[in-house]
Amino acid sequence: MKLVTVQVGQQTSAGVLRGERVLPLPYPTLLELLQDPAGLTVARQVLDDAADPGVALAAVSLLPPIPAPPTLRDFYAFEQHVKTARALRGAEMNPTWYEIPTFYFSNTSEIYGHDQPILYPVGSQELDIELEIACVIGRAGKDIPVDEAADYIAGYTIMNDWSARDFQRLDMQLNLGPGKGKDFATSIGPWLVTPDELASRRTGHGASERYDMTMLARVDGQELSRGNFQQIYYSFPQMIAYASRNARLRPGDLIGSGTVGTGCLLELGTSVHPWFQRGETIELEIEGIGVLRNTIV
Repeated sequence: MKLVTVQVGQQTSAGVLRGERVLPLPYPTLLELLQDPAGLTVARQVLDDAADPGVALAAVSLLPPIPAPPTLRDFYAFEQHVKTARALRGAEMNPTWYEIPTFYFSNTSEIYGHDQPILYPVGSQELDIELEIACVIGRAGKDIPVDEAADYIAGYTIMNDWSARDFQRLDMQLNLGPGKGKDFATSIGPWLVTPDELASRRTGHGASERYDMTMLARVDGQELSRGNFQQIYYSFPQMIAYASRNARLRPGDLIGSGTVGTGCLLELGTSVHPWFQRGETIELEIEGIGVLRNTIV
């Protein structure tokens, strides 16, 4: 299923897609749907009910699938990105990276959806993107075994971890995480795709679960970056198992993969494209999910 949170007039609603139509669900957002143990079953029943014509997708505004996730953990799981970013700082690969799938917590108050404008961060001169895939947790769990972790995934979505590199450079000098370099905007969307929709793309199972899905980034229609989800070093089950160690994950928690290799200007270099500016439109596309589009204003 493809699940959405939409706005029609002043009302918000969870929904499930049937082609180019949205079938409304009896929840204000997907967060409440996931918090109901029967929510995904309700969505499946509505989708199977051919009597409901729904609303045209073009007649609604797409909100972030999870407008206010309880938490947002962003991992660092693509080896190519980590190696390149460290090399740019004159650093070799840290061997500890191969021991744990590390992450940082980001800001859940500045979550944006498909076609929602992104405000250029005041004071920054080096705005960047990060092309990521994210999963959303579908049920609560703590100390989740890695071989069971895939069962906790409600679905996948596209994530753009917007980054102010000049802010981030100062943040990292103090060894306390990205901080202000990241907390002004994160885009997710356009919808949440349940794992069964992607089964034909699955290339591993259990702890090694991965998917063959091309990942693209474009600016104003011009391709900048191309990678693949299956290049990830740490799988989502591994990330979930680590995140849940001594900590309870909850329905709606968002887990980002980190940047796919070449998925940002930090890696590509500003000779390929200058730091992003107001008026530019960024499209991130992941095969099997769709396109997440935002314009910088």
